[in-house]
Amino acid sequence: VQLQACGGGLVQAGGSLRLSCAACGRAFSRYVMGWFRQAPGREREFVAAISWSGGSTDYADSVKGRFTISRDSAKNTVYLQMNSLKPEDTAVYYCAADLQLAETTRLSGLYGYWGQGTQVTVSS
Repeated sequence: VQLQACGGGLVQAGGSLRLSCAACGRAFSRYVMGWFRQAPGREREFVAAISWSGGSTDYADSVKGRFTISRDSAKNTVYLQMNSLKPEDTAVYYCAADLQLAETTRLSGLYGYWGQGTQVTVSS
């Protein structure tokens, strides 16, 4: 599957952005999807994940209550709605997918497919 992430940009602290990740490939509705981010000089970190059914989600503590992950299988797209953005949310955001996972995971190494990343910059 090929993943195309978009929706990043520059926003002031307290603002909102919605990231989208469109998937090209069969069986999208069976993929566990995740969002990760990487800030300069830091390791890639887990942000959020959603099960193939959409019935289960998981969030990093740092974004819980501010970010919402969702999916639209009819459009082969997963979204990350980001509200109340903070300067520390600045990073390149990546979407990831895997067909073999039975449930959501925070482990980046278990995702087999990755998008190219989209830059999110939050100014103070």
